[in-house]
Order: sequence, then C-alpha cells, then structure tokens
Amino acid sequence: MKRRQALTLLAAGALAPAAPCVFARGVPAEVERAIPGARLLGDGRLRWFGMHIYDARLWVAPGHPSGTDYAGHPLALELEYARALDGARIAERSIEEMRRAGALPDAQAGGWLTAMKQCFPDVKPGDRITGLQRPGEPTRFFVNGELACELADPEFARRFFGIWLGPDSSQPALRSALLGGAR
Repeated sequence: MKRRQALTLLAAGALAPAAPCVFARGVPAEVERAIPGARLLGDGRLRWFGMHIYDARLWVAPGHPSGTDYAGHPLALELEYARALDGARIAERSIEEMRRAGALPDAQAGGWLTAMKQCFPDVKPGDRITGLQRPGEPTRFFVNGELACELADPEFARRFFGIWLGPDSSQPALRSALLGGAR
C-alpha cells in the first residue's frame, strides 16, 4: 500500500482501537477561556496497525451530564498528533467519517470540505487541533492554541464531533474512552 493511501486511512482514525493516553495534560488555555472550569471527561490514543496516530482528549463544562449526549453541551475535542499528516487529507477523511452517520448531500459535504481544508493545516508530531462546540455558537477550531477558523452550522458540529462521540463512530473503543466509559 502506498504511503499516501495509508495516510488516507489514518487521517481521521478509521481502523484502530483506543488506549488510554499515556501523558496527562492540563486544560489547554483556549479551552479554559471558552469553557471556564473545564474538566477532562475522557481520553484515548488512536493507533493504526500499532502506529500511534494521535491522542484525543474530551474537555467538558462543569456539571456536564454523564452519558453520551454530547450535541447540546459545551465541549472541546483536542487531538494531539504523533505523526505528520496532510491537512487536506484530514478534512477529506472527516467528510468520509461524517457520512457514516447518514446521508450527506454533496453540496453540503463540498462546502464543509472546503471550509475544513482552510481550517486544518498539515500537522507534524506534537501539533494540536482542538475543536470547540458551544451550543448556539459557531464551531471553532484552534491549531496549537491559536484560532484557525469558525464554521457556523449546527449540523456540521453534530456530524463533526459525532466522528468520535456519535453512536456510529468507526472507533467505538475510542468513543467509550472519550465519554469516560459511557456506552
């Protein structure tokens, strides 16, 4: 398999079990500013054929209800990459994963893809992309703590965060780890 094809499979983490993250971190500044008092609900490590791809952490507001209802609550999903990945492929893979949750009109997918390609740079080991959801506000993406872009579509937020948190996630073990063990 060519390297580019392999990276396609890696980008959004479609084929690996999750493991707890090895390195705990404090609340990122961008998360603390947007969700004062944020706490870590869960974390996990994405591996693909044994290769460490990224560590994921789900930050939630104080009083966040336990369970799997993520769409109506403030949260931040932080991905810290362990490998270099192409930003455009991260965006493309994200659309592929969003389609797992149901039909997605081509025009809508195309608009989201264009926006995500502008949001997501090529990443190298240690880079962080953090997606922030606050109901009634645009989804915000931060790259290494700096605001990269905003997307003002509630359906985008539901589908994007559903890649990791939705019941149709291709990574059920990672989903469970992020949701603090909730099924």
